Amino acid sequence: MKIPSVQFFVLALLIALSACNPGSPKYVANNGSVYGTYYNIKYESPDGSDFQKQIDEEFHRLTLIFSHYEKEATITKINRNIDVSPEPEFINCFNRAEEISEITGGAFDITAGPLINAWGFGPEDRKRMTPEIVDSLKVFTGYHKVKLIDGKIVKGNPAMQLNMSAIAKGYTCDLIGELLAAKGCENYMIDIGGEVVAKGKNDKGKVWTIGIREPNEDPFNTSLNAAIMLPDHALATSGNYLNFYEENGKKYAHTIDPKSGYPVQHSLLSATVLASDCMTADAFATSFMVLGKDEGIKIAEQIPDMEIYFIYADENGDNQVYMSDGFKKYLRK
Repeated sequence: MKIPSVQFFVLALLIALSACNPGSPKYVANNGSVYGTYYNIKYESPDGSDFQKQIDEEFHRLTLIFSHYEKEATITKINRNIDVSPEPEFINCFNRAEEISEITGGAFDITAGPLINAWGFGPEDRKRMTPEIVDSLKVFTGYHKVKLIDGKIVKGNPAMQLNMSAIAKGYTCDLIGELLAAKGCENYMIDIGGEVVAKGKNDKGKVWTIGIREPNEDPFNTSLNAAIMLPDHALATSGNYLNFYEENGKKYAHTIDPKSGYPVQHSLLSATVLASDCMTADAFATSFMVLGKDEGIKIAEQIPDMEIYFIYADENGDNQVYMSDGFKKYLRK
């Protein structure tokens, strides 16, 4: 049957429009591993494209900047005193780390790598620690002993070792968010080992909701202490309840106080920080685990646009919660 000319024109126009619009918006989920931990990413792709390949390529690029487990990474070369000009991402992260070190009085310190390693929470085998060994390692620790001069990292002592794992994961969340935004994604959630960036809404049209775990030593017990609605914010949680070991009846947690040189011993079990960017949230969550509840609250109150949620043990050993007034509005009822 002959198609009338008007109908033929409309049909041809629809075919042409379909060719120009290859796909419709849809939510895509990507997951995998990076920095020795997991990542879960979900986003609304404007044309339905899956950006897994581009995301993994960005993870690979950033791993070769920040991972001290990689022999060819920028941070590893700096630790080995190889002459290298750090990438802009390294410089941004380094500068922010130094700022937070200053704010926290050295509770956050990317030069604490030798202490972290010696206590058994890095890439090296655990040493049998003594006060003499701790004191000898503290000689190579101190954020003020490392500088950025003319685009190069200058260490006060060549034996100093940098470790940016307490800030690089959060920064990587921010950078992946920038990648997705550049692809036209307006709704996304990025979770790298518990550091989270969220923007817009989920596939159900609701604000992204992130859970805060109940501190317990059973890795299979994932019961939640709270659920947080996260509109256009970043969230990071640090805790000592999973990453620890026991020796001679004493527990050693992975949070090392750079000033004392020893694992922290106080009542704060986990620190959750809500901020405008994940690099900031990540570093301060670690800092507050070093400082403890009271000092952490004092510093958080001085920082604009920061909210905190602390879980701590009271004198009876029962878990209690402190949250800043601004944090309350993010709790899912």
